[in-house]
Amino acid sequence: ILQRSAHEKDGGGVQFNGEMADLEATYLVGKVKAKVHPFVEYFKFLKQFEDEQTVAKQTVPSPAQFLAQFTMPFNRYATEQYYTSDEELVKDIVNAYGKVIDDLYAAGCRNLQFDDCTWGMLADKTATLVYGKKTFEGLKEVQKLYKDINNRVIDQAPEDMIINTHVCRGNFHSTYASSGAYTPVADVLFGEENANAYYLEFDDERSGGFEPLAKVSGNKKVVLGLITTKSPVLEDKAQVIARIREAEKFAPLDRLYLSPQCGFASCEIGNKL
Repeated sequence: ILQRSAHEKDGGGVQFNGEMADLEATYLVGKVKAKVHPFVEYFKFLKQFEDEQTVAKQTVPSPAQFLAQFTMPFNRYATEQYYTSDEELVKDIVNAYGKVIDDLYAAGCRNLQFDDCTWGMLADKTATLVYGKKTFEGLKEVQKLYKDINNRVIDQAPEDMIINTHVCRGNFHSTYASSGAYTPVADVLFGEENANAYYLEFDDERSGGFEPLAKVSGNKKVVLGLITTKSPVLEDKAQVIARIREAEKFAPLDRLYLSPQCGFASCEIGNKL
């Protein structure tokens, strides 16, 4: 989104449940820096449709997602051609996000969403293998790194810019990339990240129970993704209400909201709807 990078088809992809998503390889070809981003012009077009009932929202990958992309093992070599430390990379990412957020703000954006797959990955049962740790407790250092970069960007944004986050577990042809309850990441994600609201997937058993919502600190909101984008079957209204009542045991009803579990598919192939 903000980096100088290369995109190319390399025959690889991302392993989803039962399917391989054919994605372009993305890697750094220089230092990270911001320039005028096309999203700004796209937002200006969208903003014209605001009225007293609606607010235009811009979505971008989270700073943590950006950092993860270029520090995971498959991208380490390319990144280390330009950065001698992760902190140097983090600093450039934070500065670049700050510039793009300022440009979006000047264009009238007041609602920004960070789409973030890192927390879904960290909650997955394979997380310890992916990050080379022996236990979920050993992943706390990684969680802190991702939380800190998100907070640094959030905290430098204009005061009246609302920044929410969506914890994505992957959408590709009605399959998913990660699963597992939010429990392993709840303390850091829900307790310490400074998002205004969390958009969370809760459309099936892969997401676990609502118990981790007790960790949501302050007056932060929770958007329950109880409506699925993966299946053509319509939800039963009474069942959805019952699940909201279940979530209310762990977070106040006046801070709970309802939405689809995700607004996107990871590729143009889409989902089986």
